[in-house]
Amino acid sequence: MSFSVALPRLMRVGSGASKELPDSLGTLGLSRPLIVSDRFLRDTGKIEPILDSLRTAGIPADLFVDTVPEPTLRSIEALVEMLRAGDYDCVVAFGGGSPIDSAKAAAVLAVHGGRMRDYKTPHVQDRPGLPVVAIPTTAGTGSEATRFTIITDEDTDEKMLCAGLAYLPVAAIVDFELTLTKPPRLTADTGIDALTHAIEAFVSVRATPFSDIFALAAMKAIGPNLRKVWSQPQDQEAREAMMLGATYAGIAFSNSSVALVHGMSRPIGAHFHVPHGLSNAMLLPVVTAFSAPAAIARYAVCARAIGVSDDDVGDQAAVGALVEELRLLNRDLGVPSPRAFGIDEARWNDLLPTMVAQAIASGSPGNNPRIASPEEIGKLYQAAWS
Repeated sequence: MSFSVALPRLMRVGSGASKELPDSLGTLGLSRPLIVSDRFLRDTGKIEPILDSLRTAGIPADLFVDTVPEPTLRSIEALVEMLRAGDYDCVVAFGGGSPIDSAKAAAVLAVHGGRMRDYKTPHVQDRPGLPVVAIPTTAGTGSEATRFTIITDEDTDEKMLCAGLAYLPVAAIVDFELTLTKPPRLTADTGIDALTHAIEAFVSVRATPFSDIFALAAMKAIGPNLRKVWSQPQDQEAREAMMLGATYAGIAFSNSSVALVHGMSRPIGAHFHVPHGLSNAMLLPVVTAFSAPAAIARYAVCARAIGVSDDDVGDQAAVGALVEELRLLNRDLGVPSPRAFGIDEARWNDLLPTMVAQAIASGSPGNNPRIASPEEIGKLYQAAWS
């Protein structure tokens, strides 16, 4: 058996690492960056330290802050035009998954043209666009280390998965200090997002010995610390563990795959504007309970890695503990059901056939250890409703 591994060319990790951006650019031979972020991070002064570091190093940089949560085809048009019009040799993405995904998509379009719907899976885009340097400010998506981006087609309300080496950042700068001011809801949603990445990467039919190492490391980091960062946001050790766990999980699923949770999650986000991590959390307990019978041993390892089962406990009992822990985690972190979130039940039911079709078309459900039929996916959506 052989498998491929893809990682950022450079990773700089640790307290204050984001202020070392000039050194990272120099190592990569880059000197004309466009910084891509959002208005909140600009208006709250979060971007200033890295801009100051660039000024001190004599590196000119322009700033684009008009990215939006859950980026769309139209939301990245101005960014693409700015990249095409300027003399930039790289894109520095600073923010959560949305600025990073926006930067990845625009970096490809600026070089190769077309629209993102031309690039959605099953298309694989390996020919590179502009180099992307990713600096995450949330511990969740792992996008700083993945070969994927997600862009919503607002004409069809489809969250398009776009894959290939072109979307893999050349550098990831992982600084947990950037997460210390995250509010509780964002902390919870991004944390469960990272946990979902790790679990799905480990149970995926495309898992490899390499991806397993990072998936298990992610679960061991996230399991004991997610509730801590929710209740004690200034706990630096817990924040650092969550940041590392999110990056490990990103590496894991980028070199394995996500599965049924993600396939079902994207339509919820696209149609009802539910943040991605939150829609994953809504689905994770019910989908895990459905999937576990097909991979009892793998899910049992997840339970032990997260810390909810001991080694001397049988696999079936360990899996039961895992499913119960995922339910309790949602309760403890205030994760609402789709109904409690405020989604209209009639519209949810009307859109079920479309969501099922879009989930299957994404390809992710095909990586699940238990393949769900369209009817079963519909029932899982209904089970998650309340």
